[in-house]
Amino acid sequence: MSFTVLGLAVLGINLFLPKERQRRAVAGALSRAFMRVAGIPFTVKGLERLPQSPCVVVANHASYIDAIVIVAALPPDFAFVIKKETERVPLVGLLLRRLGSQFVERFDRHKGATDARRVLKVAAQGQSLMFFPEGTFDERRQIGRFLNGAFATAARSKMPVVAVAIHGTRDVLPPGRLAVYRRPVCVEILEVMAADEARQRSREIIASAVGDPLAP
Repeated sequence: MSFTVLGLAVLGINLFLPKERQRRAVAGALSRAFMRVAGIPFTVKGLERLPQSPCVVVANHASYIDAIVIVAALPPDFAFVIKKETERVPLVGLLLRRLGSQFVERFDRHKGATDARRVLKVAAQGQSLMFFPEGTFDERRQIGRFLNGAFATAARSKMPVVAVAIHGTRDVLPPGRLAVYRRPVCVEILEVMAADEARQRSREIIASAVGDPLAP
């Protein structure tokens, strides 16, 4: 219920804002307000490490609340790259489109390639991007294999990759649960790296930071 209220509030305000950056700023402010009201202690570490120029952020994914947490933590300069099926969720798809999110098909190779080219064009225009390179999450505490999309986009756009660790969201909203628990959450900006070395290195340092094993 609380997520629905948050989503409707963001969407209601954003329908009247003409500029994408304004809409993202509202989403960030309301996401931070949501966590205060929910009693979730929230901190961001290492924000000064974010490049001033366009970049690609990659983060671990352990809970449905991760997107809210990242929106709350990052400046309003990032477009999310999200699995295509999310676009078809009523109201959610509209809200994400208003925030400039890019949707990518995971199961149809031809459509996925078309979506990847569109994302690349967005990056070429100087738009910073945010990826969850695992693509999804499950009940196991582990860092899954990183898909290549974020890193290929960064390499072709000559953007650095920023590794980000999200701490605590699995304890706030565990997979398969509906209740939100009052547990601390932290977003930690870890390291900026070149795209050609980022796929494995970012996965390793994120796993080390959150204390989860790497999936085989």
